Amino acid sequence: VLQNLSQTPVLRELLKEAKMPSTIIKIESPELSMEPQLIKLDQPGPLTLAMYQFLTEMQETKKGVVTPKELFAQVCKKAIRFKGYQQQDSHELLRYLLDGMRAEE
Repeated sequence: VLQNLSQTPVLRELLKEAKMPSTIIKIESPELSMEPQLIKLDQPGPLTLAMYQFLTEMQETKKGVVTPKELFAQVCKKAIRFKGYQQQDSHELLRYLLDGMRAEE
C-alpha cells in the first residue's frame, strides 16, 4: 500500500504543499465548466506529517530499506486495531491512513 502511494505524484505534491502551515493550494477540475478552487490548509496533523516524511524518505533514500516506524505509530494512534503487529488487511490500512489524514484537515 505504501509503495503504491509513494508512486502517486499528486499525493506527494499535495503533501509537500500541505506540510507548510497556512498554505493555499489550487485544485483544478478536469471539467472545464468548473473554476479552479483555492483551499487554505491549516497546520498539518501528526499523521499527515509522518506520511510526508515517510514518502520523502522513500523517494530520496539511497539505503534501499525504509522503515515506517513513525507513520505506523501515528496510524496506531488513530486505529488501535493495528497495535500489536497482528495480521491486517492492506485495504484496512489504506482506509484508516487516508481517513485519518482527512480528519486532520
